[in-house]
Amino acid sequence: MKTKQVQDMTTFTYSSADAEIFYPDSDGQPMADNTKQFRLIVMIQGGIDALFKDDPNVFVAGDLLWYPVQGDNTIRLAPDVIVVFGRPNGDRGSYQQWREDNIIPQVVFEVLTPGNAPKEMLRKLAFYDRYGVE
Repeated sequence: MKTKQVQDMTTFTYSSADAEIFYPDSDGQPMADNTKQFRLIVMIQGGIDALFKDDPNVFVAGDLLWYPVQGDNTIRLAPDVIVVFGRPNGDRGSYQQWREDNIIPQVVFEVLTPGNAPKEMLRKLAFYDRYGVE
């Protein structure tokens, strides 16, 4: 295991096996389907971020890819908003759970829009259940 410290003093632990697998920071999908959905995502993320602005150990992000399983870059989802208690706030290209002390996002928000079919939302809920979101 190696440890890397980034500019904001956040420490990430990774193994040499991680260097062989590329974890993209983008899934190529748009953040929102329409202006109302975009506004709601920004409002939720911004409001929660403001609520915890004085707590350096709450990470809040919007439309960030979350990789819950090390070694498989196909297991991923980009929730509209995630909240992770116990992880330092700061910029990330993606949330690679094993590099974050294996802390699972505790709260996830998905903004339902006309384009989100019930089947798609059920798929996302099953993903969050499977990987331990509270």
